[in-house]
Amino acid sequence: MNLALFDFDDTITTREVFRPFLAVAVAPHRIAIARVVLAPVGLGYRLGLISGAFVRACIIRFGFTGVALADLQATGRDFADATLPSVMRPEALARLDWHRAQGDRIVVVSGSLDLYLAHWCEERGIELICSSLEHRNGRLTGRYEGEQCFGLEKARRVRAAYDLAAFPVIYAYGDSKDDLDMIGLAHKKFYQWKEVQA
Repeated sequence: MNLALFDFDDTITTREVFRPFLAVAVAPHRIAIARVVLAPVGLGYRLGLISGAFVRACIIRFGFTGVALADLQATGRDFADATLPSVMRPEALARLDWHRAQGDRIVVVSGSLDLYLAHWCEERGIELICSSLEHRNGRLTGRYEGEQCFGLEKARRVRAAYDLAAFPVIYAYGDSKDDLDMIGLAHKKFYQWKEVQA
């Protein structure tokens, strides 16, 4: 049995899905206020002064603090069923099927949220390592649970979850610099759907 590690946004999908999820999951009045309050953060990101991780943390805090976890999980399931099928990359689905036919262990390793990814992966028998939101007493705190699953954190979590030496071949698929540390764990490395040597 081999191990296949897949990034999700822009690797399995044709575009990132964090923003479309926010559009359906965050209350409209919060979105309207956030456009004004978080405008300086967005500008700082565009100017290269603020990291994407900081922007996402601000959005999560503003959009989800105090929201009922059960409601957001239901929204996530609906989003996975209604929206994700329309953004699937055909070559990614074919590759997932190929790994499944080989009997490989398949893992999505993503900075996206478990609120929708958990349902999508469970339906397909795929394991999941991703970003999660902290909650207390059934309500979101507005913070991530631990670190966001990007960059070095992707590789760290994979190493923590799997004995990599136990797999004859490790495959990894990604599309951005945030995936390079994870791709570095693999024997067979794919970047933007092209095999790379390293």
